Amino acid sequence: MTPLITGFLTSISLILAIGAQNAFVLRQGVMRSHVLPLVLFCAASDAILITAGVAGFASVAQKYPALPDLLAVLGATFLLIYGTIRARAAWIGHDGIQMSGEGQGLWTALLTCAAMT
Repeated sequence: MTPLITGFLTSISLILAIGAQNAFVLRQGVMRSHVLPLVLFCAASDAILITAGVAGFASVAQKYPALPDLLAVLGATFLLIYGTIRARAAWIGHDGIQMSGEGQGLWTALLTCAAMT
């Protein structure tokens, strides 16, 4: 695969995972509260952080050539364990998105999103 395709697929996998940030944005979307500003903030911050991570990792990987393989094994192990835990929680019915509570102001919502980013 070309580096562009690899980078694109990696970015998509990071964005599609439902973590704290995505759950917050989904909750805000269902409540129809500040959706566009939050989505734009998340897209911009993800692009900046992914670019910084790729650039930083490339420089470290040049100094330590075994690091990518080690991190691949550790990452795969983490994903298998985490995926198993999340699948079990979904099967049991825990950890749904809570929809109770009142909406937040725009700045509070953006600061909350920034803290999760």
